[in-house]
Amino acid sequence: MTRASHRPVGNTGGLPAEGDAAILIRGGQILDVAAGSVSAGSVLVVGERIVAVGDVPDPGPGTVVLDAEGRTIMPGLIDCHVHIDAAAMVEHQTVERTVSVGLAYRELANSLLRGFTTVRDAGGADAGFKTALDLGLVRGPRLFVAGRPLSQTGGHGDVRARHVDDDLATGPQNSRIADGPDEVRRAVRDNLRRGADHIKMMVSGGISSPTDLLDGAQYGDEEITVAVQEAGRAGSYVAAHAYSDDAVTRASELGVRTIEHGSLIGDRAATAMAERGAIMVPTLSPYHWVTRIGDRLGLPVQHRERAAAVQKDALRAVALAARHGVALALGSDLFRTPREHQSHELLLRAEVQPAVEVLRSATMVGAEVVGLGDRLVQVRAGYLADLLVVDGNPLEDLSVLQDQGAHLAVVMSGGVLVVDRLSH
Repeated sequence: MTRASHRPVGNTGGLPAEGDAAILIRGGQILDVAAGSVSAGSVLVVGERIVAVGDVPDPGPGTVVLDAEGRTIMPGLIDCHVHIDAAAMVEHQTVERTVSVGLAYRELANSLLRGFTTVRDAGGADAGFKTALDLGLVRGPRLFVAGRPLSQTGGHGDVRARHVDDDLATGPQNSRIADGPDEVRRAVRDNLRRGADHIKMMVSGGISSPTDLLDGAQYGDEEITVAVQEAGRAGSYVAAHAYSDDAVTRASELGVRTIEHGSLIGDRAATAMAERGAIMVPTLSPYHWVTRIGDRLGLPVQHRERAAAVQKDALRAVALAARHGVALALGSDLFRTPREHQSHELLLRAEVQPAVEVLRSATMVGAEVVGLGDRLVQVRAGYLADLLVVDGNPLEDLSVLQDQGAHLAVVMSGGVLVVDRLSH
C-alpha cells in the first residue's frame, strides 16, 4: 500500500459535483486493456463510478445518453513522469512565481484535454496544486506530487555551474541538496510533512545536469536505504532518477519502487528490477525532442549532446526491460521541451513495443504506480469513471490519441464530462 492510495481520488479540479446523475455511453466498442481486445457494449456511469458495463438496460428518464457508435470507449491515460511547474524549476530567476503557477495550471488543464486523467509529478510541484484542484479552483487530472527532489552535492539536482563556489541559491521548487543519512532523513521527512505523495531521489547523472557524469552513480547505499525506510514508514515510496546499470541495480536492490528513465541499463539492472518488483518509467520524449529542436530552444550544447548519445540506448533499454518482465509505466518528462508533445510518448514507445503494451503502460501500470490499481483504468463496474471515447481503435492506431485531444469525442474525469462532442 502506498501513500498515494490514502489520498483523495476525486481531485479533478474545476468540475462540479454531479450527485447521482447518470450517464450512459452506448453503441461503441469497449477496450479491455488487460485482455487487449475490444467488444461491443455500453457503459453506465452514476456519480463518479462505473456501475454497469456490457448489455446495459435503459436506466430511464433523466439519464444523459451519449451515442459512441463507431468509436472506442477506453480508460483515461496516466502519465507517471511530468513536471507541471517546470517554469519555476528552469526559469526561477527570470519568471515571476505567479506566472509560473499560471503556466502550471494551464498545463494541468491541457493534459486532461489530451486524455491524461491522472498525472504524477516527478519533482517541482507541491501539494498546493492538489489543494487547488480539490477546491475546484482549477481544472486538471488527478495529481500526485513529489515536492522537491533530493540530490547530493554535485548530483543531478545541483544546478550550480562549476565556477560557482557559494551555497546553492535556488528557487523554492528546485532540488534539495542533502548529503549523508541524517540530511537525507530530514529531507524525506520534510517533503512528507509538506504533502508529498512520493519521494524523488537523484541516484545518477542526467542529460541536463551541468557537472556530473551521465552514467555515474550517486548517493551511497546507506543514504538510499534511509530514504526508502523513511518513506515506507509513512506509507510512501522512493522514485529514483537513475540512468546507469549500476545506479538502477543498486536502487532496485535497496528497495526503490520506481526507476525513472533507466535509459542505460543492461541485463544486470533489468534482472534486479524484475526480481525486486521495481517499476520502470522510461521517458523517451526528452531525447527525441532535444535532439530535434534543442538548438531552437536555446538548450546548452552539453544537454543536446547527451540527449543524442542516449536516444538509441533508451529504446534498447525499454525493449530489454520488457524482455525481462519488468513492469513499464509511461512518462513524458517534457521538462525543457514543449508539453504539447506529451501524447507523442505513446508513438515513441510503439517503436519497440506493441500498441497494447504501450496502452497497458499508460493505464494499468500507471495505476499501480500511484496506488490506485484496484480503482482506476478498467472499464468495469465499481471502477472510477475516468473514460475516453476515441474516434477509432487505439489498438490498431495510436495516432487517435495524438493532436491535442482532437480525436477524443469524450473525456470523462471522475464521472464528470470534461469534453463532450456527442451530446445533441
